[in-house]
Amino acid sequence: MTSVLDLAGIFVFATSGALQGVRKRLDVVGMAVLAFFTAVGGGVLRDLFIGIQPAAFRDVGYLLVPVAATAVVFFWHPQVARLMPAILVFDAAGLGLFCAVGTEKALLFGLSAPHAVLLGVCTAVGGGILRDLLSGEAPTLLYDRQLYAVPAMLGATLMAVLSRLGMDYFAATCAAALLAFTLRLLAMRYSWRAPLARGITTRE
Repeated sequence: MTSVLDLAGIFVFATSGALQGVRKRLDVVGMAVLAFFTAVGGGVLRDLFIGIQPAAFRDVGYLLVPVAATAVVFFWHPQVARLMPAILVFDAAGLGLFCAVGTEKALLFGLSAPHAVLLGVCTAVGGGILRDLLSGEAPTLLYDRQLYAVPAMLGATLMAVLSRLGMDYFAATCAAALLAFTLRLLAMRYSWRAPLARGITTRE
């Protein structure tokens, strides 16, 4: 069964997808599709790369939570949009949690540490990539303007290192998630950006 933290992260990511559907003037079905793939897309991609049945198709919670998020946004999207600063904080927490959990799962299935880090990042940001592609946007990952993928990569790297050192799973997950969460919040607070190629101006 999914944990409360998993479901909370899924709900926040699904809310992001449903709000994107509102901005794109999609109907409720389109909103639900964006909510679902934003919430669980990264985990589905990770599990497919590992070669196992995606957890999203084994646990009904992965389906019901995006549906619930879609319903909330459908009826109260102006109010939800006003809560975006708080939602972004929870989104940062979900980013940290998912990059750590995704990395550990990949390690448990025998992947090398670098590959596990890659899948940890995929778990954290894959849903956002699918959301952007399905809604006709260039994936924000390709111009990481607010250091979204970078915190996930560093958190996943710490998770892989701590796991290899034999640290307790819960402690390692907390440490890695906290690192990614903190870096993401600092990036939002101070407008940190990933570097561009020399001579290229910032994209707005």
